[in-house]
Amino acid sequence: MGNWERLVWNQRDVLLAGLGVTVEVCAIAFTVAIIGGLALCLVRTYLAPLRPIAVVVIEFFRDTPIFVQLMWVAYVWPEMFGFPSTFFNAGWLALALQSSGYLAETFRAGIEAVPRGQREAAFSAGMSQSQTFARIVLPQVALATAPSIVNQFTVIVKSSTLISVITVPDLMSQSQKLVNVWYEPIEILTATAGIYIAFVFLISSAGKLLADRLLQRYGLNAS
Repeated sequence: MGNWERLVWNQRDVLLAGLGVTVEVCAIAFTVAIIGGLALCLVRTYLAPLRPIAVVVIEFFRDTPIFVQLMWVAYVWPEMFGFPSTFFNAGWLALALQSSGYLAETFRAGIEAVPRGQREAAFSAGMSQSQTFARIVLPQVALATAPSIVNQFTVIVKSSTLISVITVPDLMSQSQKLVNVWYEPIEILTATAGIYIAFVFLISSAGKLLADRLLQRYGLNAS
């Protein structure tokens, strides 16, 4: 019990500071991934001239290992494009790029699952294409893809441990620093694993609650 107090409880400020960075990185990456994934999906689905470009981008993001993307964004992009200017920005951007590729395919599957007859009925009722998408298609896509979207958020959280490699002071980085100081990894890494488990569990629970709310709002029975 003494080791736990000395190595974990007494170091809680360091671990919590790292957790704060992890939460911030993951939240930004997830938000950008949602926007980027939806944009790529819409281009691939509705803009035929740009479809080949969207397909190449999506497959590149999906098929490149996250560690390779992280190194690429952190060290190649600044030389080529002048950004990102910090490793923190490189961390969330790399996570967002890969997840946007997966989310683009998730959104596309959700859109294709909406019966064509519903869109035709909306058009015949005088709704524009944008109104049809916002009022008919998008709510159903949100319902159908909610579990996959939440799962992708958990993937971002777990992949975020790699940003410690580029010196972002996240939870994993702070945990490794403590291990290097005390040379007693059992308690520190076990506590770190427990924090990640609790974080992922919280995300999953919040995702289920949101999905149930969406089901209730649109007149369906929550499962």
